[in-house]
Amino acid sequence: MAGYVINFVLLFVRIFSYAIIGRVIMSWIDQPGTMRITIILRDITEPVLGPLRRILPSMGGLDFTPIIAMLLLQALESLIVSAVGR
Repeated sequence: MAGYVINFVLLFVRIFSYAIIGRVIMSWIDQPGTMRITIILRDITEPVLGPLRRILPSMGGLDFTPIIAMLLLQALESLIVSAVGR
C-alpha cells in the first residue's frame, strides 16, 4: 500500500513539474494569457508559484519562481526516493 502512495506522490511531482514547464512555454506563446490551456496551467501552478513569488525579490522584471519551484520539486523527489530506498 505504501508503494502506491509513494508512486502517486512521485507521479504528482513529475506532472506538476511538467505543468510548470508548460506554463513557462505558454507565457512566451500567449502573452496576454487568454488561451484556455494557459488559464488551466496558471490555475494549476499558481498555488505554488504565487507564494514563492511573494518570498523572492523582484529581479528586473524576470520571474525566477518557476526555476526555484522546479529545484524544490526535484529536491522533494530525491528526498522521497532516498527515504524509500529506490
